Amino acid sequence: MSKNAIPLEQIRQSRILVVGDMMLDRYWFGDVDRISPEAPVPVVQVKRSDERLGGAANVARNASALGAQVGMLGVVGDDEPGRTLEALLAADKVQPYLHRDASVNTTIKLRVIAHQQQLLRVDFENPPAHETLASVLDRFNGLVRDYEVVVLSDYAKGGLAHVARMIEAGRAAGKAVLVDPKGDDYSRYRGATLITPNRAEMRHVVGAWKTEADLTIRAQNLRRQLQLEALLLTRSEEGMTLYTEAEVLHVSAQAREVYDVSGAGDTVIATLATMLGAGVPLKEAVQHANRAGAIVVGKLGTAVVTYPELFGASA
Repeated sequence: MSKNAIPLEQIRQSRILVVGDMMLDRYWFGDVDRISPEAPVPVVQVKRSDERLGGAANVARNASALGAQVGMLGVVGDDEPGRTLEALLAADKVQPYLHRDASVNTTIKLRVIAHQQQLLRVDFENPPAHETLASVLDRFNGLVRDYEVVVLSDYAKGGLAHVARMIEAGRAAGKAVLVDPKGDDYSRYRGATLITPNRAEMRHVVGAWKTEADLTIRAQNLRRQLQLEALLLTRSEEGMTLYTEAEVLHVSAQAREVYDVSGAGDTVIATLATMLGAGVPLKEAVQHANRAGAIVVGKLGTAVVTYPELFGASA
């Protein structure tokens, strides 16, 4: 066990409410041994399939895998993928608070993989109705008092249309509100406790930076403008940087073979939320989140990091 390990019983006290764009990740695995005679594309002979929680549901799954008590609030279609998603949440010990909207299809990302390489991704999605989103906001207002940390996972699929009001309600209830942002209008995240953009997302919002000092100025200006307590910039092989009023803390990436980066941001924010919910100080929580991110990129597809993996004998 790592000397920096957080006791599992402490982790189990962490109560996380995840809200956002859920999706079902479907994988078709197969072999390729010929090119189609109809077009210059590979023919995949599918051998097996897999289904996993994706998007905001992957955040919930990751927090639960670490040992936290997790609720998942969001919208699914009244369809087979929606029912599958609910069953997967239950199997991963996540409490589902799902609103079914018959006018939408549950978001699916279908990935076709051969010889450990992704050949194709097919997306099925459409945004939920306004009335459904209003009922999600009402449900959020009723649930927020039962959780210590709120994670708003924005995948720009329409499920967080009321994100500003959720942040306001969460902060008014005294909860930490963490946001995984999307798009170029971060004003809607004003007042959150912390946001976790990656490099590409950050560049899209503040522009390209030339030096580390230039980046620090841009990041701190954005943090103050949005009235955030902290901004955590995830930087892939460069690690991550935490910006607060008191300091700038850089955490170097842990050298590991990168196999698949899909879902790594979900793991980072889930770990961060779990640690904060367990009473771990922010700077220490960032260190654990950085390690979790390094572990998960060594796995294929959307995956989780378990408590033993994060804090085990090899830590």
